[in-house]
Amino acid sequence: MREYIERLRQRGELVEIDREVDPKHELAAVTAAAHKRWGKPILFHNVAGTTLPVVTNLYGARERIAEILGIEPDDFCRQWNKLATLGAQSESGNAQPIEIPEIVDCKMSDLPLITYSEKDAGPYFTSAMFFAKDPETGVGNLSFHRSMYVNDDELRCRLAPRHHLTLYHEKAEQKGQYLEAAMIIGTPPTAFLSAAAPLPYDVDELKVAGQLAGKPIPLRKCKHIDLMVPAHTEIVIEGRFLPNERREEGPFGEFMGYYTPVGLNAVFEVLGVTRRKDAIFHSILCGSAEEVLTLELSVAANIYQKISAVLPGIVDVTCQPFVLHTVVKIKQQYEGHARQVLMAVMGADPTWAKVCTVVDEDVDIYSMDDVMWATLTRSRPDKDMIVIPETPTFYRDPDKDHWGRVGIDATAPFSRRAEFERKRIPGVGAVRLEDYVTDPSAHGAIK
Repeated sequence: MREYIERLRQRGELVEIDREVDPKHELAAVTAAAHKRWGKPILFHNVAGTTLPVVTNLYGARERIAEILGIEPDDFCRQWNKLATLGAQSESGNAQPIEIPEIVDCKMSDLPLITYSEKDAGPYFTSAMFFAKDPETGVGNLSFHRSMYVNDDELRCRLAPRHHLTLYHEKAEQKGQYLEAAMIIGTPPTAFLSAAAPLPYDVDELKVAGQLAGKPIPLRKCKHIDLMVPAHTEIVIEGRFLPNERREEGPFGEFMGYYTPVGLNAVFEVLGVTRRKDAIFHSILCGSAEEVLTLELSVAANIYQKISAVLPGIVDVTCQPFVLHTVVKIKQQYEGHARQVLMAVMGADPTWAKVCTVVDEDVDIYSMDDVMWATLTRSRPDKDMIVIPETPTFYRDPDKDHWGRVGIDATAPFSRRAEFERKRIPGVGAVRLEDYVTDPSAHGAIK
């Protein structure tokens, strides 16, 4: 991770803040304001209560994630769709353990304890990936789960339904056993992205991370549990989930912009913390682009994979401007093609696709202005918008606020497509504005 940070610094794409900031609310406030103005990663050198610097917004832009993967920014679905095959074919993704001499022991309270939103119950770890193994198969999994700091020996973690780690924990509980896990903070970037990718249950994400990096990721042994983690991880919190034990966690300001209430969630017993001697702490501001973008990419790739398997002409999928809205670009093959795509999306994703819009291949699905233009000029509200009542979507919804779905066919009528050809300005893509403008800051002065 630090190699990537240095690359950003050399390119002038890293905002560095030397002034001391309070980890309670101030760090989050500066992060939100700086991201809104610059959209760049931020490195805080002086955080009160800790000696460790904090980096945030590392993965908050599609272009930066694409650079890490070595792909084009608009090629995520097709490339992420390959990850399942990549992982299944990987036989030797893990490297032999190596010694990292700068690893030192510390306490949880030595780390940056960041409180983000006004009504959060306390400090939370938001960027930590849990690495654990299926108690039955031994397959490793990386996943993100928020964790509330209670004291140096205890965290309380939200394990969402159907997540792989949740299933691991339930399997261990059925046997009355602890589930060992390592919380890893500041991993190699490809490990971070693999944790967010929609990989099958039986695929080891660490192996996929090595495949994405083009070489196996070196591992080191944990000190207190029987697991191995990426050797160059900045911070590792080792512990175990207590069987059949739930304690109060929350409230917490989550990605939707609201507070999740107090709930009974999993208890993680901390057995030890190790870190690089000069460790950098990675923080994610919940609801920021760094969190929502990785979720959007994962959901979009999963939907793309499933609907491409049953229907032709699927060009691309995105989930913007927020993860609950799915936009599908298609190359129309026949009358009613878009309607079938709408139904396929609703069936493929029972959780996130609250609203789905289908557009033609001439629409930029990464521009909501363009998607809305297609909706307003190519669809009839009484004919091309479908409301599916009394249908659940988002899983954490006891009051049914997210029930009901909407499908929008924003494609041109199949038999009249020629009438909907978009106007084009010849040569606009080849224009070099510097050949016409004396100084870009001189209010457009013409030579």
